[in-house]
Amino acid sequence: MLDPQAKALLQLMVDRGVPPVNTLPPQEARDFYVLRKALTQPEPPVMSHVHDHLPDLGGVKVPVREYRPAGASATDTLPALVYYHGGGWVIGNIETHDVLCRQLSNASGCAVFSVDYRLAPEHVFPAAYDDALAAFQWVVSQAASLHIDPRRVAVGGDSAGGNLAAAVCLGARGSEHVPAFQLLIYPATLMYPDTPSYHANAEGYGLTAQAMHWFMDHYLPTREHGNDWRASPLKASSHAGLPPALVLTAGYDPLKDEGYQYADALSAAGGVAEYVCFERQIHGFITMGRVMREALSGVEVCAQALRRYLAK
Repeated sequence: MLDPQAKALLQLMVDRGVPPVNTLPPQEARDFYVLRKALTQPEPPVMSHVHDHLPDLGGVKVPVREYRPAGASATDTLPALVYYHGGGWVIGNIETHDVLCRQLSNASGCAVFSVDYRLAPEHVFPAAYDDALAAFQWVVSQAASLHIDPRRVAVGGDSAGGNLAAAVCLGARGSEHVPAFQLLIYPATLMYPDTPSYHANAEGYGLTAQAMHWFMDHYLPTREHGNDWRASPLKASSHAGLPPALVLTAGYDPLKDEGYQYADALSAAGGVAEYVCFERQIHGFITMGRVMREALSGVEVCAQALRRYLAK
């Protein structure tokens, strides 16, 4: 059964005539997303430290916002999470996921570095992936000045951000610095999927199949690029040798099955993968703690995993 609070939110969107994202130009969709996020998110938790960086990542200035948890001093050496926001590679930014990053930092005890990677269609694939990988490498390379432990740096993200986190782990495999853990919150792991959940949840539950096609069409130069593992991590030739993972999905989400399949692929390749599905929930629920109680449970599940896998 659909969570009653999720059902009420979906009905409210219908009653208020919220336009589908795929009917809007990208900039209007971004503006509307910022407004909508503000209405469903809790108040931002207090942190010990928040600082905006602007590193030069291969000639591209990419904003990165640093959070240190309440109670941590400026010089405590902490584990860290490099976080990539959701939004279909087209919408979303540091501000839309500010509350979630604060929640994850305080609940896990990690420093969090939120990456404002370049968006499509102004910057098509693989720009977002390039920024995501470079941002992870920058955080690790600056570990001493950022007061984090370079051996305990995870990557994570929701939806498109989960896609980028999974791809970063593939791209960093075998290099000097690899993520210690990957937190994949209802990740997109396939471009133009043909899974049962993609059809069963195609409309009526917030994120629609039409919206996903709108996102992917803006993100990819051509559909053929969807076969690249940087765009579709599930299509990588091997999933061996990757960091431990928590894959979290929602039962009424078109992306549910590709998240489940990715957890299975990691496990089948001999890796460590935990899989948790919030069966009554919709895509995007974890940022909706103002209107959905299970969002807070989702944050805690993620924070517990971060604490376990990034422990000394």
